[in-house]
Amino acid sequence: MDIVLILSIIATLFLVIGVAEPLAARLRVPYSVILAIIGILIGGGALFFLRTELTDALNPMAEAILALPIRSNVFLYVFLPTLLFQVTLGMNLRRMIDDWVPILMLAVVAVVVATLAVGYALFWASTLPLAACLLIGAIVSTTDPSAVVSIFRSISAPRRLARIIEGESLLNDAAAIALFGLFMGFVMLGTPDPALSDAVMRFPKLIAGGAVIGWLAAQVAILLMTRAARYELAQLSISVALPYLAYIGAEQLVGASGVIAVVVAGITLNLAGPGRLTPQSWANLRELWDVLAHWAGALIFILAALLIPRLLEEVQVGDFVLVGVVIMAALAARVVVLYGLLPLLTALRLSPAVERPYRVAILWGGLRGAVTLALALAVTESFRVPDGIQRVAGILATGFTLFTLLVQGTTLRWIIRRLGLDRLSALDEALSRQVVAVALQTVREDVARTNENYELTHDIVRSEAKRFGERLETEVKTAEDRADILERDRITLGLIALAGHERGTILARMHERTISARMADTVLSDADRLIEGARSAGRNGYRLAARRSIAYGWAFRASVVLHNRLGLSRPLARLTADRFERLLSQRLILRDLGTFIDGRIRRIHGRRVAELLHELLARRVETVETALEGLRLQYPGYAEELERRFIRRTALRLEEREYATMREDGLIGAEVHAKLMEKITQRRAASEDRPPLDIALQRKDLVQQFPLFADLDARALRHLARALKPRYVNAGTVIFRKDGPARRVFFIASGAVELESAGQTWRLGRGEMFGQMAILMKKARRAEVRAIAPSTLLVLDEARFRRLLRRSKALREAVRSSAEKRGIDPTRLLSEITQEAG
Repeated sequence: MDIVLILSIIATLFLVIGVAEPLAARLRVPYSVILAIIGILIGGGALFFLRTELTDALNPMAEAILALPIRSNVFLYVFLPTLLFQVTLGMNLRRMIDDWVPILMLAVVAVVVATLAVGYALFWASTLPLAACLLIGAIVSTTDPSAVVSIFRSISAPRRLARIIEGESLLNDAAAIALFGLFMGFVMLGTPDPALSDAVMRFPKLIAGGAVIGWLAAQVAILLMTRAARYELAQLSISVALPYLAYIGAEQLVGASGVIAVVVAGITLNLAGPGRLTPQSWANLRELWDVLAHWAGALIFILAALLIPRLLEEVQVGDFVLVGVVIMAALAARVVVLYGLLPLLTALRLSPAVERPYRVAILWGGLRGAVTLALALAVTESFRVPDGIQRVAGILATGFTLFTLLVQGTTLRWIIRRLGLDRLSALDEALSRQVVAVALQTVREDVARTNENYELTHDIVRSEAKRFGERLETEVKTAEDRADILERDRITLGLIALAGHERGTILARMHERTISARMADTVLSDADRLIEGARSAGRNGYRLAARRSIAYGWAFRASVVLHNRLGLSRPLARLTADRFERLLSQRLILRDLGTFIDGRIRRIHGRRVAELLHELLARRVETVETALEGLRLQYPGYAEELERRFIRRTALRLEEREYATMREDGLIGAEVHAKLMEKITQRRAASEDRPPLDIALQRKDLVQQFPLFADLDARALRHLARALKPRYVNAGTVIFRKDGPARRVFFIASGAVELESAGQTWRLGRGEMFGQMAILMKKARRAEVRAIAPSTLLVLDEARFRRLLRRSKALREAVRSSAEKRGIDPTRLLSEITQEAG
């Protein structure tokens, strides 16, 4: 084929991609539908002009189009890794981890249910063997959620819902392609009715093998990219190689799922990349992959659609009946998942509640696309698959894809409009009014400054200011005085605005590089939870999200177990350093929010709402300070090191800005500016290194700060430091309950607890102890103790506590004082210990 002709076709395809997106927006149909229609028209037109006797002038172009090397391997090895890898890079994985149960359940269960439903329906309605029917079921079980997700985003659907659908589709494709490979093997081996046990035994190998290869490939790529820190183009090149090497390595070397390998590689890079690459490098890498995926997604749709006329050449009347069977079975399978599994997960509090209109939209928005056609093409190309199965698989997959694109895709917006999902809720309308009012106040201030700077005509300025002021007054009055907005909704709107401003502040700090990219990703996820919590549950949801942002997670508690029982301290040191940096970042950001409440929210929602928000903010600041103080006590000096790093980053940012100003003013040339920036970059790289945290050397320092242990000598302190075991508890955690066995004593290193006994409550704070009374009285516990703040406790077993009590007079005095407060005779309580001490 002539190179000029090939380049002309490729350039034309890119031109089509450029025209299709605005055309889709104008016609208000999904972008993928427009691409598919264009591809069908091109493919059908090429067949028509090649076979017609009307003209031969377009034969060379038609032959070139039909001769394009469009094979299933092109889709699976060239385009698919790009699409999957970009999706994983673009996802907020830390937020998706919150919803991993519904995502995983919906993805795996949805694929299995769709495969079985379509497979057995075809087995009943046709003469095909069961293996071939299940193969077709796996082919059509892949979904393309881009249309429904983009529409959900445009209509302000719950973010969590869109996130679950997107995550479900990613794993859906991975599971479907893995099942496709499984049943394709049975068909090629001539196994008509495969045993379920065979499939179950082979499926885990596909998944686990792919996951291991993907993780290893990503770790090697991250190492190479870190070594090439000064060469951004080299980093981008390594990232482009990663998904392809992971896919090929899994498929060809170990016979595992290449799709799973690419997904795991992308997830690994997404989680580790922000902390290992500079913010600018990470941003550029994301932008590169956005462009590559846009091209790959468009090309795979157009090229796959080119094949549709050829795949349908041998269609028969009976095939339309089978296509109808596939459509009904696939929709029924989706109904089972959406109306059976999803409500069950909601009842178990594993998934957000999905209202009926959204479920209908998800059901109708389950479009099929290029992946389905690519898998069907792989079947038609295999010489080891019988001809009859090749023909039926190609026709059924193509017919079903056309139905979803041309029927469901073109009517999806109409369905959403009929369901009323395109209309804002009362709360969203109030939020939009608030946004307009706040924005206009900012605009008025900026316009006033502009008028002063440019010395415009006084009368014109006054006239325009009056006109603008009238509009502003109208908008503010509308936002304040709508009677249908209750006070609790005003509080919710204020919290959403406050959390949104917090998110914007984080982004600004990240842009200024005063917060590391990895930590910014974490606190951004916290801000997203605040927004979603306020939207879904108002003040209580906001409080819950705020409490969660400083809580000890399961990973932290697991690292404590590893440290205490196996002596593995590295995970605990890393997570403790992360917690230090996270709390310092939160404190830095929270201190900027009070001005926003006074300057913006008070003017829109009034004094009472502003005071409530100030109260909530003060509690958050207090909680963060308490948690930070606990860490300072445990690891003295480390917080100061992090603060020094923050000051260095701020100084570098200011220095960089000063050099940029001098460059713009012409005081320094491009060469001097480049040299200065090179030095800035080197110093910034050094400031990015977080100081190491040695947790092994800190416990003795913490023990020394307890007044209870003030009279112990250095040797006793060392022994005690080794005996005490740290325990980290979140607010609301029950530390022990009534009537339980008394085996340990707890010392509060930071935080606070509430003790309830005989209808009375006591609050204990840093430096105090609890649990000793039941041990000394040799009875079951009579109190229940619950943490009322994130707390760090030091735990001592009964035998060591008794030995310590005999040795320490200060500790005996503390026990005596505690007993007297609770009406217990301390003489009888300590008589045995006093005799042994004497």
